[in-house]
Amino acid sequence: MHKLTLELLEPFFAVAKLDPDAAIPDWAHASVPNSISRTDQELSIICPQNSVPESVSAQLGFRCMRVKGPLEFSAVGVLASLVGPLAEAGVNILAFSTYDTDYLLVPGGLLEKSVRALKEVGHIIEE
Repeated sequence: MHKLTLELLEPFFAVAKLDPDAAIPDWAHASVPNSISRTDQELSIICPQNSVPESVSAQLGFRCMRVKGPLEFSAVGVLASLVGPLAEAGVNILAFSTYDTDYLLVPGGLLEKSVRALKEVGHIIEE
């Protein structure tokens, strides 16, 4: 199993949902990191929650951890080494990936439990 170093990012993050044909709003680019995904059913935006207008449908209060990268594309089991211990601890997650690394969002109220579960299997969390 991979032993990874993760950075705890500030502030709280949100996952916003817009109509699938909506234009990408300016606030989506206002701060980083962010992730913008479009499907035939929705436009989803993950970003710091202070960027999301109150009028937008969003789940708030996530904490974000970034795997220190870059990670090799050939690496196998990186996310599994993270989500497995979190699932065993009863923590729901949302993950997204970029070219260089992976990000995990966990509910803010479960951050302490998440950090403990990851440290117990050997991961390092930089707070």
